[in-house]
Amino acid sequence: MQEYNLGNLKRNGLTIIILGLLMVVNVCYTQSGESALTADIDSKVAQLVGSMTLNEKIGQITQVDKRYLKKPSHIKSYHLGSILSGGGSTPAVNEPTAWADMYDDYQSIALQTRLEIPLIYGIDAVHGHNNVVGAVVFPHNVGLGCTNNPDLVRQASAITAQEVYATGINWTFSPCVTVPQDDRWGRSYEGYSESPDIVKKLGRASVEGYQGQSLADENTILACAKHFIGDGGTTWGTGHEGMIDRGNTIVNDETLRKIHLPGYLSTIDAGVGSIMISYNSINGTKMHGNGDLINGLLRGELGYPGLIVSDWAGIGEIPGKDKSDIEIAMNAGFDMIMVPEHYQKFIRHLKSLVKSGRVPMSRIDNAVSRILRIKFQLDLFEQPYADRSNIDMIGSDKHRQVARDCVRQSVVMLKNDGILPFAKDLLRVHVTGRFADDVGAQCGGWTISWQGNSGDITPGTSILEAVKNTVGTSTVVTISADGSGTSGADVAVVVIGEKPYAEMNGDRKDLCLSPEDIAAVKQVKASGVPFVVVLLSGRPMILGDMLDDCNSFLAAWLPGTEGQGIADVIFGDYNPTGRLSYSWPRSMDQIPINFGDENYSPLFELGYGLSY
Repeated sequence: MQEYNLGNLKRNGLTIIILGLLMVVNVCYTQSGESALTADIDSKVAQLVGSMTLNEKIGQITQVDKRYLKKPSHIKSYHLGSILSGGGSTPAVNEPTAWADMYDDYQSIALQTRLEIPLIYGIDAVHGHNNVVGAVVFPHNVGLGCTNNPDLVRQASAITAQEVYATGINWTFSPCVTVPQDDRWGRSYEGYSESPDIVKKLGRASVEGYQGQSLADENTILACAKHFIGDGGTTWGTGHEGMIDRGNTIVNDETLRKIHLPGYLSTIDAGVGSIMISYNSINGTKMHGNGDLINGLLRGELGYPGLIVSDWAGIGEIPGKDKSDIEIAMNAGFDMIMVPEHYQKFIRHLKSLVKSGRVPMSRIDNAVSRILRIKFQLDLFEQPYADRSNIDMIGSDKHRQVARDCVRQSVVMLKNDGILPFAKDLLRVHVTGRFADDVGAQCGGWTISWQGNSGDITPGTSILEAVKNTVGTSTVVTISADGSGTSGADVAVVVIGEKPYAEMNGDRKDLCLSPEDIAAVKQVKASGVPFVVVLLSGRPMILGDMLDDCNSFLAAWLPGTEGQGIADVIFGDYNPTGRLSYSWPRSMDQIPINFGDENYSPLFELGYGLSY
């Protein structure tokens, strides 16, 4: 770890003059033209840290969710360094301008502090600016992994960055470079693949899309690779409520490096500005207290220079009491702690720990230095407020066309007896299934709210609407939710799948299809009408007899707002290219199953997919 101090300044005449100007204790970087002349960021950071009080430093380390901010004035009185909006933590009116107004209001308070240090604002923009009504929502990573197209992923992340940037927010907790090994894990859809090679390639592309050539450029935001490390390898029964999320990853060093590390190697090489630590344990040690892997592997061996942030209340996962958790976490190598609620207690405890010497002042200074360095790199001291010049691009047709391309490239055709593609001039197409007209189900979790919801939660095109948009004017499109009414149609589209969910709530012992979905498929089969099944899910599901019942089967994952991409495949406007980035199990007895396993015999192998 490089230490930054005044001795690092180049000793030429101009920098000596600048140094003299910077020695003023109450230096204000937002107003000082001299600070932007030739002094590099490291010297600015060192000087600023040298002028800060302990209270100001601890405030910079503290990240609070906006819904738990007791008073906006606490940003100033506690010198807070960061605010975030967790899932569903929105302004009163959830629309882009209100987000930008909220950001600017908070930032204006931060700039009233003695040193006028701006906030950095974080959000889980994990498949588009997905907390904002009207933003384009891309497929979740499970779908993007099936495209195996880094150029497309880079483009999707760049569009996300532009939409996030237009609301003032400058930090996304993405990409997730987990490598899920057990489909029962409710966060499987956050991972691109069970294959570290795919994760490595697409994770890098996502960082390049978010951060661009420079964080100081317009329409770029800070990326965050997560969750370090091994979150996708947890053992069933060791996690939350006896399931798998936040569980224990039992792994040797060789496997940790082979399976779970590659995504971090590629994103660090791409210059990712921040990394988030995981909830899980490694061989019984909670990652939020694992100094061997944070300070040792990440900081030491890999030489990672960026900002390390905790997950939501993640230090509470460390066994012990609040104060000891803070001590362990800070000494393990964190720079910023996502509190996110009890920030007053956190600040009080950390201050006590520093004064007693249990957390060294050098550890505080290092953490604050990395936080400030990111803020300078983002050019927040010079441009702290929202740049709304592209706010009208949020949810624009141009952005939705890219998302539509992501959808159609992500669809994997697992079966086709020749009925697809459908003709567009049929007399009647029947669209059925409980998710046939459900944008919320298409988007899944982490959309508008944390766990997501079914229904018209944000503007988008459902599969039903996409079918209507595609067929000819003489074709009649009928609909039902349960498979009824199919008789007499030329063809049918049956849309089944999982209800929206996110972490913890998504853990499932049984991945079989729901009774409602099975009944709908059976009813359509009984009609004798040829049909395609479209599965909306965050992971492979156990299909049972359903695959034999249908004429064609499409795994559409969680495609987001642009259901038109699915219709593109069904009606032949796009010849499917998606290939499985996860092995598809035959039965629950095969789970967990991953490529390279002994006696590997899934229903469909990693990389499988049909085209016309």
